[in-house]
Amino acid sequence: MDASSPLSGSQIVRVGFAPCDAPDAVDQLVEALGPVSFALIILFVSPRTNFDTFVAAVQGRFGNAEVVGCTTAGELSASGYSEGEIVAVGLPETHFAARTVFVDDLSKIDADTRITDMIHNRKALAAAHPTWTSEFAFLMVDGLSTREDALAADLSLGLGPVQMFGGSAGDGENFDQTHVLYQSAFHSNAAVLVQLRSRCPVHVFKTDNLMPTEKRMVVTGADPATRRVYEINAEPAAREYARILGKDPEQLSTFTFAAHPVVVRIGEQTHVRAIQRVAQNGDLQFFSAIDEGVVLTLAEPEDMVAHLERELSSLTTHQQPAIILGCDCVLRRVEATQKQITGDISHILAKHNVVGFSTYGEQVNSMHVNQTFTGVAIYPPDTG
Repeated sequence: MDASSPLSGSQIVRVGFAPCDAPDAVDQLVEALGPVSFALIILFVSPRTNFDTFVAAVQGRFGNAEVVGCTTAGELSASGYSEGEIVAVGLPETHFAARTVFVDDLSKIDADTRITDMIHNRKALAAAHPTWTSEFAFLMVDGLSTREDALAADLSLGLGPVQMFGGSAGDGENFDQTHVLYQSAFHSNAAVLVQLRSRCPVHVFKTDNLMPTEKRMVVTGADPATRRVYEINAEPAAREYARILGKDPEQLSTFTFAAHPVVVRIGEQTHVRAIQRVAQNGDLQFFSAIDEGVVLTLAEPEDMVAHLERELSSLTTHQQPAIILGCDCVLRRVEATQKQITGDISHILAKHNVVGFSTYGEQVNSMHVNQTFTGVAIYPPDTG
C-alpha cells in the first residue's frame, strides 16, 4: 500500500500507511502525514513488525506530538482490510487536543488514581479550549490480559458524560502476545486511554450484525478469572455447545464460533460473549467476562455486507464524516474470510473512510464486548 494513498477529509485527520517490513516505513508515514503540528499520533502496528527497529525509528519523528498505538489482528487501511501494514492516524492541533492516562499494570488498575487523572485531564482540556465542545475517549488495551472488562468498568466512572470506545490489541490469529505503544516502548499487560477534545463534531457508536435466537444455555461451571467455561447445562462445555448447534464437537473451529456466537442480555441490550477456542480438556475459552449462572443466547448473523453498509451509511445522514476511526473484531474478519466477502467488506470500509484495526475485543463506555464494530465518526467542523 502506498503511504500517500488518499482519504477524503485528510486535511482534518491525517492518515498514512506503510508496509511493516519496509526499511523506510517510518519515513513513508512521516511523509504521508505531512509537516503538521499534531496533538496526537496513533499507530496501528502489524505484529509482523520488528518492534525494536520500529520504536527506534519513530523516536522524535513527529515533533512534540504524543505517540500511542497497539499491535493488531489485521489493519483497516485505505483499501479496507489489510495485513502486514502500519497505519498512522495524525490528529492536528488545529482541530484536536489530547491527554493520556497510562495503566502500566492491569493487575493493579488503581481505579481511584486513574479516575482522578481523568477528571484532571478533562478539566485541563476544557480550560485550554473552552470553545471546542466535542469530546470522546479512545482506549487501547492488551488483548490477552483478561482485564479489559474490569478496566472498562473502572474507567467509566471517570468519564462523566464523555463517550468511550476502544479495542483490544491483537497478534494476528496467533493469540501469543499483544502490546500497546506508549512513550516509545511496547508494553504488555498495559493499557493507554486517550482523552480528546475537538472543534469537530463526533459520534461514538457500536454495531454488530447478530440476531438472538430462541436457543439458550446456562453456564453451570466456569472460572471467571481465566474466562474459561467447563460446563454448560451441567454437561461438558464444548460438547454441549456443539450439540446445540448440531455439530461434531471435534470439528469446532474459529469459524464455528464466529458464525454461531452467544450473547448475554444486559438491560434492553444484548452483548456478544465470543468464544476464542476449545481447550485441550474440552473447556471453552472466552474473549470476555463469563461466570456461572450466566444465560447465553445463541445468535445468528444477518448478512454482514448489507448490515455494514446500512450502519455506516446511517452515520452520513446529515454530513459525510471526514474519517471513521474503527475497532473491528477479528472474528468479523474471520467470518468475512470464510464467506468470501472480504472484498465487499473492504469496499464498504474504504468508501466510508474507515481506518483502524482488527481487535481481540472491543470496548464501549463501561462494557467490554466481542464480535462488534466500535468507533468514532469525526465530521468537518461547522463553518457557519
